[in-house]
Amino acid sequence: MANMMFDLIKQDLEALEKQLLEAVKSPVELVTEIGTHLVTAGGKRLRPAMYFLAARCGKSYNLDRAIHLAVALEMIHMASLVHDDVIDNADTRRGKATANARWGNQLSILSGDYLFANAFYLVASNNYGTRVNTQLARLICDLSAGEIIQNKEIYTACCDVDEYYERIAWKTANFIAVSCQLGGDVAGLDEKFIDALYEYGYCIGMAFQLTDDLLDLTSDTEKLGKPAGNDILQGIATLPTIRALSVSPDKDELMNIVTNRSMTDADVARAIEIVKASDGIEFTKAKVEEFLDRARKVLPEEMPAEIREAYLMAADFIGGREF
Repeated sequence: MANMMFDLIKQDLEALEKQLLEAVKSPVELVTEIGTHLVTAGGKRLRPAMYFLAARCGKSYNLDRAIHLAVALEMIHMASLVHDDVIDNADTRRGKATANARWGNQLSILSGDYLFANAFYLVASNNYGTRVNTQLARLICDLSAGEIIQNKEIYTACCDVDEYYERIAWKTANFIAVSCQLGGDVAGLDEKFIDALYEYGYCIGMAFQLTDDLLDLTSDTEKLGKPAGNDILQGIATLPTIRALSVSPDKDELMNIVTNRSMTDADVARAIEIVKASDGIEFTKAKVEEFLDRARKVLPEEMPAEIREAYLMAADFIGGREF
């Protein structure tokens, strides 16, 4: 289904890959090497895909005009992942070595900074206007704030659901929402239409992150391309764990594990067992469906049928994804 939902923008995404490889080139050979590694490591390209679909809602679509902002969005995403991997001390992502595993933390952080700066250079040099620049700057502020909140809460087993939602909104949902919004801006759509695109992207983003949190507990390393149970190991309490800490008869044991900075692999396995024995998984799946339902319902009636279908397929994909 992932391929089918993007059939409409297949050429756009092919152009994106070529432009990404061009965008990470630098007179400094090592910068090009690291950037190329990050691009070729792959990814779902969900943010530029959502952007391309929104941009196609306008009366006239110009890929040459739209492509640079799509590249910038993906570079911002890549930069945030590079920094996340340093913070998490991650060795693999998407089944491949992370930048920090290959080149160390210092070069990885600088590479992430380079990607952020390069994204803004690309947008500024193609005259997308003040509104786009402001939205992207706010987006990076939100990404950073979400990471700061998460880092502050590690190994504390914070059970405040509203704070958890705020964190994942800043880290994930707002990014996908802004991607849809910017597509609407480029398409010249009216504010009501753009607001609906933003709401769709926000709901899709919340569902996407909640599904990520589920997969960390229910999938395996081979499918994820990174170690399963990594959130617990990193001291990050996601919604299934938060729920288990509230309702499980073994919640005290779970609390002792998730607040232990020296937890073992056996501890992680036991924590996952406790969460799965509670209704934490089912509770989170229900929240995923609530957000996806909101996303489906908010799509404007006047949206072109083939784009509506692609957005609906994206919601179905997120609800059923296994990686």
